[in-house]
Amino acid sequence: METGWIVVGVDGSEESIAALRWAIHEAQVRGASLDVVHAWQFPYITDVAGMAVAAIGEEELQQAARDLLDRTIAAAGPVPAGLRVEPILAHGTPVQTLLDAAKGADLLVVGTRGRGGFTGLLLGSVSHQCTHHAPCPVVVVPLPPET
Repeated sequence: METGWIVVGVDGSEESIAALRWAIHEAQVRGASLDVVHAWQFPYITDVAGMAVAAIGEEELQQAARDLLDRTIAAAGPVPAGLRVEPILAHGTPVQTLLDAAKGADLLVVGTRGRGGFTGLLLGSVSHQCTHHAPCPVVVVPLPPET
């Protein structure tokens, strides 16, 4: 019987895979369900005249995002029997998508950093914003030490 609900944000980075592994374990311990959320956006590039030009087709981008979500879940390893894991692909910015997904959740889990930003930062912009604005407790999972 499920007794809670955890949301974890993923972007395919090693940090997000570590966060997903942690969230899977925590969901199993709590008897909670787990939503694995990946946000995608339709990118635009600017041409010389400053006009916005689509860089890639929306359908192709959405499929690439779906593939990344599936690969990230697979990279985390086997899901324990009985654990409900719901992959969620959402169109929007990572921060707003995660904040919306976490409404009513018991816990939001993110990695320390994702694909963007500066490698020297302890927290990425998404994890930083989530810790300040989430509607529930947030766990920021660091990469495990290299062995």
